[in-house]
Amino acid sequence: MEVIPVRFDPFHDIDTVARQLLGDATGTARAPRFMPMDLFKAGDHYVLNADLPGVDPGSIEVSVDNGTLTLKAQRSLPGDEHVQWIASERFAGTYMRQLSLGEDIDTDHISATYNDGVLSVTLPIAEKAKPRRIEVSGSDQSPKTIEAGQSEKS
Repeated sequence: MEVIPVRFDPFHDIDTVARQLLGDATGTARAPRFMPMDLFKAGDHYVLNADLPGVDPGSIEVSVDNGTLTLKAQRSLPGDEHVQWIASERFAGTYMRQLSLGEDIDTDHISATYNDGVLSVTLPIAEKAKPRRIEVSGSDQSPKTIEAGQSEKS
């Protein structure tokens, strides 16, 4: 009796079932799945860098509404007319990401640039949220100045 090897890939089967159950929720080769980003603090501002390769710079929208920062961009692929796709792995469509901003952000002075496929958004810290000196006076002593983050030793 001859044994015919059977190829079994459980991960492929799980992926197939997930695509059937979730449909477009997992994304397709034509719809964006996510917008990868980094966020860091540099001095008196935060910087958000989001990867948006190949998007039309004119389609990028950065807006703030009621403490929510919204990033939107559109990426188009060549039309499907008279095209026979061999592989289609680059995403197209609308990318969108929303972030809640704290009260320490100066929303009136947010700025954004787009270079080499990266959207950079600068989020300045509001003056009221920055560390500052507070003058302390006593009834029998001359005024002292204490800086935030320092402790006084006698």
